[in-house]
Amino acid sequence: MPRPGEVLWTPEDRAWALALAAVEAESCSGCGQPLAQTLDPELEEMWRAEIVKCHGCATAARQVDGWQHGGGDARGAQVRVIRRENLPWQTASSTSS
Repeated sequence: MPRPGEVLWTPEDRAWALALAAVEAESCSGCGQPLAQTLDPELEEMWRAEIVKCHGCATAARQVDGWQHGGGDARGAQVRVIRRENLPWQTASSTSS
């Protein structure tokens, strides 16, 4: 942190922030690719997509689904996802050897 009287953002910091804002403004909010390319009909066949699954989000969604099916009201609910130290089937004795 800057000391009293020192600037919080240097000119270089501001330049990097402005550059990032320009890149984000020129990128698709859905896929993150450059709009100049994604909006070009001639490049329609140039894209490929793959399905990936975030297991943390999937676990959170299952938790919310179970809570809602049990009568819980999910409006305003937030889910905290915490990574376990060990897989559920691992015990302290199996990981210490």
